[in-house]
Amino acid sequence: MRVLIFHGYLLRGTGSNVYNARLAQALARLGHEVHLLCQDRSADQLGWVGGSGPGSVTVHVPDIGGVLPVYVADRYEGFEVKTFPELSDEELGRYLDFNVRAVRSVVEQTGEPDAALANHLIMGPVILARAGLRFATKVHGSDLSYTVRPHPDRFVPYAREGADAASALLVGSRHTAEDLWETVGDPGLPDRTRLGPPGVDTHEFRARPEPEALGLVRALAGRIDGETPDASFGRDGPAAAAALRKWADGDPRVLFVGKLLVNKGVDLLVAAWPLVVREHPGARLLIAGFGAFREGVEALIAALGRADMDAVREVVARGRAWEAEDGAGGPSLSILAAFLEDPPPGYAEAARAGAGSIAVSGRLEHSEVAEVLPAARAFVMPSTFPEAFGMVAAEAASCGVPPVSAGHSGMREVSSELAAVVPAHADLLSFEAAPGAAQAIAARVNGWLDLGAPERERVGEALAARVRELWSWERVAEGVLAASRGELDGLPRVPGD
Repeated sequence: MRVLIFHGYLLRGTGSNVYNARLAQALARLGHEVHLLCQDRSADQLGWVGGSGPGSVTVHVPDIGGVLPVYVADRYEGFEVKTFPELSDEELGRYLDFNVRAVRSVVEQTGEPDAALANHLIMGPVILARAGLRFATKVHGSDLSYTVRPHPDRFVPYAREGADAASALLVGSRHTAEDLWETVGDPGLPDRTRLGPPGVDTHEFRARPEPEALGLVRALAGRIDGETPDASFGRDGPAAAAALRKWADGDPRVLFVGKLLVNKGVDLLVAAWPLVVREHPGARLLIAGFGAFREGVEALIAALGRADMDAVREVVARGRAWEAEDGAGGPSLSILAAFLEDPPPGYAEAARAGAGSIAVSGRLEHSEVAEVLPAARAFVMPSTFPEAFGMVAAEAASCGVPPVSAGHSGMREVSSELAAVVPAHADLLSFEAAPGAAQAIAARVNGWLDLGAPERERVGEALAARVRELWSWERVAEGVLAASRGELDGLPRVPGD
């Protein structure tokens, strides 16, 4: 079967990038011929790209005139990056025209696809609709949260144009489905919406004995030690290698992987960390990710290490200004601010005692995350903003590493599925992203770290088995093909629908 995928971004780094890379590989493993349109100019360096015919992935990079529209502002080497609301009507029109022409050209060269997928509610579905294709849409969530819902007058018409043309819309969770239906306001959408979460490569993301897991972390550090800084994602190879080695030398080890944005709640994990180290003095935390809030995260870590609570409050007061290029102020980190009004007794001393126990690596490639995760004893996903799916939490569970996730949106649905197989520890999987969250994170991480080895092994095996049962990439790929053809009867409905 010939399959066309439109994804207007890169093939590594963030959630939707990884989704499309993994989906394309799964489709190729199933014997399909995949044509993937994206903006990853170095895609030919990926080992799974190339060949022709059944079982191959061909990447096409449209010329979009140098302007890359995004949902969340960030740097991408070689592009002028603008958020969708920042685009003029002329720039948006050119972006659409460039991509429609590119899709039509690929179809002319390779033949009409048997199945097609458009990523994000805008603008992938509009592009495939205007190119005259039958397709399914994968709604990732950032498109809704950052662009369509905040700017409905301008972007809901595009969302409706694309949604009306789609054979089906795939969402990762009930939360995203409800957001989609409310924002777009089309009464026909629920009938064409199906559950289509991301997948987990359970062969790559798997548990490993501790000596092997630590060996992988140290080997990764050795490989990236000589890298030059990456202008797009801000990874300094030697610094990242040092962070990995520092983390590997600790015991026990806790991990965060995600974009360094205020919305990801990493400030709450950093604030919780002294309460973890107080109970487990040898513990180490690795923060892996990139983003506009990295400077703020590092400032918070440094201030806590000095037990300089005034400096901590200055970090908090600056709030979202850490993410603004012009330094303009924004809402403060309200949950952390509430925590600082009445911190636990002895908190400053615990923070000072924990100095040096947090390392920030910068971005890790998705395959590198698979090498690092098995060495962790717990994983934290503290996002305060709605997430379409708890992808990295599911990957952690696949490695037998218990995840601690915020109790809302798609993360809560992942936690609920995992809780079914570890009922005695279900309360350790989730916390409320509300005042008291820092203490709650610490209590749950400490709970996982306190497990004895036999129970820890039993829990890890149960979590990994649950992931294999529910989320594999081959299963995801088969669902995408059925959705593209409008064969919805066999696809899971949205929970509660």
